[in-house]
Amino acid sequence: MAALSKEARSAPRRRKNFNLHTDDSALCHRLLNAVEPESYIPPHRHLSLHKAETIIVLAGRIGVLCFDETGLVTMSRILAPNSGTLGVDIPAGVIHSVVALEPGSVFFESKAGPYLPLMPEEKVSWAPIEDTVEAHDYLNKMRSCFQP
Repeated sequence: MAALSKEARSAPRRRKNFNLHTDDSALCHRLLNAVEPESYIPPHRHLSLHKAETIIVLAGRIGVLCFDETGLVTMSRILAPNSGTLGVDIPAGVIHSVVALEPGSVFFESKAGPYLPLMPEEKVSWAPIEDTVEAHDYLNKMRSCFQP
């Protein structure tokens, strides 16, 4: 996990995954995701009925957010080892995102394969795209959901 986090810190998107499944066509995807606080994962959903997503934190602290169709936060959870809240299951169709709340955050993710890039209808119009000033501002807004 330390090596994966090191790779994430130097990656342009500030995240790196390590696939435990054999290839993108696998029917079950299991992977480790190292994500750093500067990484912006745009809110999105998986519309396939088989694409529920399970997230279990292994290191660091992550915040998980779910949203309604207008961008209103409907659920927020902090996941951290030894915190009492280690994981969350996100049903198919639910708009969600993950925010790293400290450096060296790593989580296990599992969902049905095969891998397919997000379709336009799985993205949301109210969330900025990556690598924009608006994305940086929106990441800070998402992060603020986890401040006391």
